[in-house]
Amino acid sequence: MAADSPGGLRKFKADLHIHTCLSPCGDWEMSPRDVVRRSREAGLDLIAVCDHNSCENAGAAMREGRRAGVAVLPGMEVCSREEVHILALFDLLEQALAMQAFVYAGLAGENQPELFGFQVVANEENEVLGENPRLLIGATAYSLEEIVHRTHALGGLSISCHVDRPANGIINQLGFIPPDLKLDGVEVSYRIPLGQARERCPLIGALPCITSSDAHFLKDIGRAATVLEMAAPSLCEIGRALRAEMGRGVVV
Repeated sequence: MAADSPGGLRKFKADLHIHTCLSPCGDWEMSPRDVVRRSREAGLDLIAVCDHNSCENAGAAMREGRRAGVAVLPGMEVCSREEVHILALFDLLEQALAMQAFVYAGLAGENQPELFGFQVVANEENEVLGENPRLLIGATAYSLEEIVHRTHALGGLSISCHVDRPANGIINQLGFIPPDLKLDGVEVSYRIPLGQARERCPLIGALPCITSSDAHFLKDIGRAATVLEMAAPSLCEIGRALRAEMGRGVVV
């Protein structure tokens, strides 16, 4: 649970990149309800539900989070036309749904469950509401700059995913991180301890860095998490912690 620290701030253990059964590569066990319950068991205070190119299970996870005592932020893992994955994190479901509408408008193709997996929409009672027919595993027509700009325009934070990985990481795809790309931070995978991130991925430079589980199975939730010192488990406070403002920060 969150631990008190001087100045009215607390340490929150956060996993800001978790999938649900909506992602075609996510297991059915990753229902919104069970994701939240496993997060609580793993000692997480704050999570973000970030399915591929969609947030249709975020509302159910948020409702279950309020019931279970885990703060849940709505988000998504958007794939740019450069095939770079980038997190779009929000405070409000309405913001995430507006981002989803933007993403859907630039997402072509239909899912083939036999090839890519099922894309299950479920509620907080573990009831299946349907399947998403879109090709959520695909790339959108938008550039990285367009995705970051739209995320910020809707009040969100933009974090480049698993920059240490060869698959869909910005460094592997582009060879560098564009200095004019207005990222709020980058994420390293569970494979790299956060304290070693800049040494092992020097192209991160001075960008704020977090680590997350990118969990697709319940057992992986919390396998990597970031401790954030801040006043509350909110998007505004995460932004302040990433920028090291007002005593907030990422605890390494």
